[in-house]
Amino acid sequence: MFEFLFKYSRATYERGEFLFASGWPLWVLVLLILVAAVAVGVSLVRNRNDFGWVRLAVIGTLQVAVAAVVLTMLWRPSLLNQTLRAQENSVALLVDTSASMSYGEDGQSRLQQAVTVLEDGPLPELEGQFEVELLGFADQLVGLPSLEAMPAPGDSTDIGQALLSVLRGASAGALAAIVLVSDGADNTGELDPARIAEIAGFGVPVHTLGVGREVLTEDVELEDVVLSSRSSPGATVSAQVSIRHGQAGLAQLKVYDGDAILASESIQLSDQPGVTTRWIDIEVGDAGIRDLRFAIDPVAGETNTINNVQLRPMEIPERRRTVLYVEGEPRWDYKYIRRAIVDEEVPIRFVTLLRTTPNKFYRQGVSSGEELAEGFPTEEDELFAYDALMIGSLEAAALTEEQQQMIYDFVSLRGGTLLMLGGRRGLGDGGWGATVVGDVLPAELPQVEVPTFLRNPARAMLPDGGESLITRLDADDELNQAAWANMPLLKDLQLIDSDSLKPGAEVLLEAELDGEIRPLLLRHRFGQGSAYILAGSTWGWQMSLPHEDLKHETFWRQLVQAMTVPVPEPVTLTTESVYYGDQAAVTFRAEVRDSEYEPATAATVDLAIDAPGAPRRNVTMQPVPGVPGRYELTVDADDTGIYRFEAEANVDGEVLGRSRVAIRREDGIAEHFHVQQNRTRLERLAAATGGQYFALSDADEIPEAVQFSDAGIVERRLLELWNMPILFLMLLGFKAGEWMLRLVWGRL
Repeated sequence: MFEFLFKYSRATYERGEFLFASGWPLWVLVLLILVAAVAVGVSLVRNRNDFGWVRLAVIGTLQVAVAAVVLTMLWRPSLLNQTLRAQENSVALLVDTSASMSYGEDGQSRLQQAVTVLEDGPLPELEGQFEVELLGFADQLVGLPSLEAMPAPGDSTDIGQALLSVLRGASAGALAAIVLVSDGADNTGELDPARIAEIAGFGVPVHTLGVGREVLTEDVELEDVVLSSRSSPGATVSAQVSIRHGQAGLAQLKVYDGDAILASESIQLSDQPGVTTRWIDIEVGDAGIRDLRFAIDPVAGETNTINNVQLRPMEIPERRRTVLYVEGEPRWDYKYIRRAIVDEEVPIRFVTLLRTTPNKFYRQGVSSGEELAEGFPTEEDELFAYDALMIGSLEAAALTEEQQQMIYDFVSLRGGTLLMLGGRRGLGDGGWGATVVGDVLPAELPQVEVPTFLRNPARAMLPDGGESLITRLDADDELNQAAWANMPLLKDLQLIDSDSLKPGAEVLLEAELDGEIRPLLLRHRFGQGSAYILAGSTWGWQMSLPHEDLKHETFWRQLVQAMTVPVPEPVTLTTESVYYGDQAAVTFRAEVRDSEYEPATAATVDLAIDAPGAPRRNVTMQPVPGVPGRYELTVDADDTGIYRFEAEANVDGEVLGRSRVAIRREDGIAEHFHVQQNRTRLERLAAATGGQYFALSDADEIPEAVQFSDAGIVERRLLELWNMPILFLMLLGFKAGEWMLRLVWGRL
């Protein structure tokens, strides 16, 4: 209808420049319209025929409108357009032939739907105006003799590389536009803003034709699993699972190690299509490699079950983590913290020093009679043997300046974790704010004479949006909030001002005291390690909860695990991921430190590789220029299965340490995840390059959009508008309206 009334399409108007082709001055047109208005007014006043002023105004307006339309037509309104010159430009039709395009509905795949739509109109019209190059792509770009000659579905989609290959190959030709036919499911992770900017820099518009549904109601996808790559023997770890779904329902999630089920949980999916995220606890068992498989049971009508599974290997080192807890006075915290952590099922060696009298300590958990025989460590290597250090109600003066400096180095250099507890001799009241240890902590400690330790009941609470693994008492977010809301009161609180928090400090728990909210549990990174403050006593939770309620134990075990697991060994081997689907290149990074935990710049780092069905082989990792103590290597994991890697670092024959990591390789997986149409990605790509996004139902508009490309060989055209049907209809309407009104009013 628009084109019938206005002679040309809406796109022609959007792309064109309006002007009057007569060349006569515009002010003359305005003046003539004003003269016509005055003439009409004088004529009507002289021949009123008993018309009232309102009726005269209506009649006059219609007559002036007729004059204005006629005068405007005489000025020859026109559109100046820049369009591609026929038969002198080329267009690349780039069709996604990856495996995700084989999904579809109503008996037709997405690829078949796209081919049918293109052949029914857009393609013949494009071929009538341009030289059309047919291309298919998945991970590689291939030429197509016709749309009927599609290659086998590819195992991955690399939209960015396909577009760049076309653009670079046509740099010397008149490439006017690219028409990209895809569901937008790029799984390389490389179609980022920088890559899109590079594509846009060629100045060739990319028009995108989106294929496939944006919401798949019959599909449940285990989109991601976030899980630590390492844990301790016997630990319970938490995995964050993200489930993409198109409708509400109940998803049954199971976690396997081989054929053994480690965990099972029913997850209620939200009412709105999108992603539901939940936590699930897993007991990892003894030392070794856990080959974990997370799987969601298929739902009714689901055809794609490949994306119901995620694989995550986990390394469980044999060495137990060790925590040193120093307490300055016998108190309930000491008893109940030990009771929560010292358990056969908890894989932590918990060593405690309790000062009973000046210069005398009661030791528990030591491995020998010599360990801590003189109290707090006096040598750096003795302290550095621990992974985490907890200091309770102990004044800073109880330690020498050398020991305080050792604590500073323990965190900043060793990479250990420090936890300072509130107490009448702790934190600011213990004088720690005036020491180098105060520099390590996530908040500035006050140096005042007024005590900040109050034996007043306070309520622990989660900060808004501040849940963490440490404070997760229930896997369900709402139940976790309720659990904290019903926790017993803290028995005391050390006051920390919210304004005293250092940059980067994270508040994990808050305390409400007399209506005022204060930080309770906070942490931050410092140097190579981390530092925590827990400003209140938690023993009241244990005393007030039923004996079968393990919230107090759960909190402390999760806190200690968070403190110890990230602490680096002298040699730490890491990879970018532990799961590689359809990606063979694996990059390893080793951080190597000597016996004093300084970066080892002259180390030899050997990487042993145990590949599936192959003998062990060794390669040497290379130092990273400009980064002392860091070594890297990229290896190809071509076969599928579990790979085990072990890095050993030595200097002059002395072994500094070893570190292991496991990964899993799979092929033919990536294309079966995120199979819904990613319209946002296609729209962003089109907008950045000056193109347009089209749904399949609008594919007929593609040839016209291509015609207005700014790339290629163009010509300027002047399109006359004076003979538009809408103008003649306006003249007819104005005049007919005037005569109808005169007829009704009886004054023809």
